[in-house]
Amino acid sequence: MFNFTISTRIPIFHFMQQSLLGRNLSHIVLLFIFLYSFSAKAQKEVTILYTNDIESVYQKTEAFWNDDIEQIGGLPYLSTLIKETQAKEKTSFLFDAGDIFTGALSAATEGALPFDVYNSMGYDAISLGNHEFEYGWERFIHVKQRAQFPVLCCNIFYEDTDITVCQSYTILEKDGIRIGLVGLMGIEAFTNTMNPAHRIGLEARDPYPITQKLIDEMRPEVDLIVLLTHQNLSAPMQTDKEADPYVQRGFDEDYEMAGRLKDVDLIIGGHSDNGLWEPVIHPETGTIICMTFGQGKYLGYLNLKLEKEHISINKSELIPVKSAKLKADEKIMELVEQVRKENQELIEVLGTIDKPAFRKYYKESSLGNILAEMNKNISKADIGLVNSGAIRADLNTGEITTEEVINIYPFVDKYHVVEIDGKALKELLEYSYQLTYGFAQLSGIKTKFDSNLPKGQRLIEATVNGELIDDKGKYTIASSSFLSNGGDGFSMLKEGKLISISEKNLIDEYIDYIREHPQVPYPISGNQLDLAGE
Repeated sequence: MFNFTISTRIPIFHFMQQSLLGRNLSHIVLLFIFLYSFSAKAQKEVTILYTNDIESVYQKTEAFWNDDIEQIGGLPYLSTLIKETQAKEKTSFLFDAGDIFTGALSAATEGALPFDVYNSMGYDAISLGNHEFEYGWERFIHVKQRAQFPVLCCNIFYEDTDITVCQSYTILEKDGIRIGLVGLMGIEAFTNTMNPAHRIGLEARDPYPITQKLIDEMRPEVDLIVLLTHQNLSAPMQTDKEADPYVQRGFDEDYEMAGRLKDVDLIIGGHSDNGLWEPVIHPETGTIICMTFGQGKYLGYLNLKLEKEHISINKSELIPVKSAKLKADEKIMELVEQVRKENQELIEVLGTIDKPAFRKYYKESSLGNILAEMNKNISKADIGLVNSGAIRADLNTGEITTEEVINIYPFVDKYHVVEIDGKALKELLEYSYQLTYGFAQLSGIKTKFDSNLPKGQRLIEATVNGELIDDKGKYTIASSSFLSNGGDGFSMLKEGKLISISEKNLIDEYIDYIREHPQVPYPISGNQLDLAGE
């Protein structure tokens, strides 16, 4: 009996023990699966691809400053790189921080082509840049209706109203990842870097309170808050700027914003073209700041891990657009060639030049001297003046086409001849040597200065027609209407006496002048001599 009882109870107890253990194991497995599933849902991964300040650069450029890259950039090649990169990513978004207009082909379509190209490239959202005002704000408002993506800017308003010229924010979702985006423009970018006539009727307001309010509204609904900004100092118009730290303009406004605004995860900046090889993370807020060098030479890549209370960077880089090794996107090429076909005047050969003429932002440049000399000769003024920021491309050796000239100076404005006295002329030179907006390119004047001296004391000597500048003397200066109205901070021109306004736009004057003088002489340098460099 005892033995039987024991023998029967032991198997039953063992069976019950195993059953309970099995149930517990099942529960543990289910709990593990649940926790893993919850953790997987809590940890998301997303890739942000970004560009800024492409400025309608459709053609590849000789990368003369980089021994490892033969040719770089060009929108058809950038488009291919974007699509190849997206194909490798599970979830990706494509953003741009503004300045999609400028150049001959953009001007021929008054902005239609850039929007068509960006549609084809698959952008998810962009912000408003100052170049989008090149054909007047009314034209921009009309043509942006072509965009198949949000064009964002929260702080540019129709004057004396609370109506913004663009959509202020948007929320995008892919694969369960929700991103809240706000676009904004810096006050300085709006005020000092566009033709005042093109923004009459609009006003820029402090972006901070407006942006913070939008962030606070979106934060509970999204996984990531991204700002697309167009601020900081104006970009240096120099093709090899990534190889020249001297001309890089920084990202001070983006950095300050990263520290002041709450709950911002990522700022993709524009306007200064101060490319960041690695993202900068603000030490107090953790906000990530990214930017490329502009002109479509690099594709920004940022892969992020999104956790409930934390965002971290898995991988980041600026991917060079190695045009010689990429196939051009056929759809982009078709769009570009169609515009050329419809505007045959763009392919007219106007003249030739025996040597390439390059632009420099903080120095006297060969191309700057050519343009300043044309200003002087066309207008018959004492001095020709061109701001370095207006020179948008280099001039290659050989034939010069209309399209190339417009790409160099893509603006639609007239030239003004302004008279100022010698004291104001010296102030102009001192202001130029501060390098706030680059170096003033001049013809008809010779100067000596010392860049090592304190600001406001750098001019050593200046002569016009071989004679020292007389403080009470009168001098005429031919420049763009943008400069004569105080653009780029040249207030002394705005305060001068307006003598004449050209009948034609300045770019048309350049085209006609080269057509009439087809052998463009390579200029002699040394109009402005920096004694600090001797």
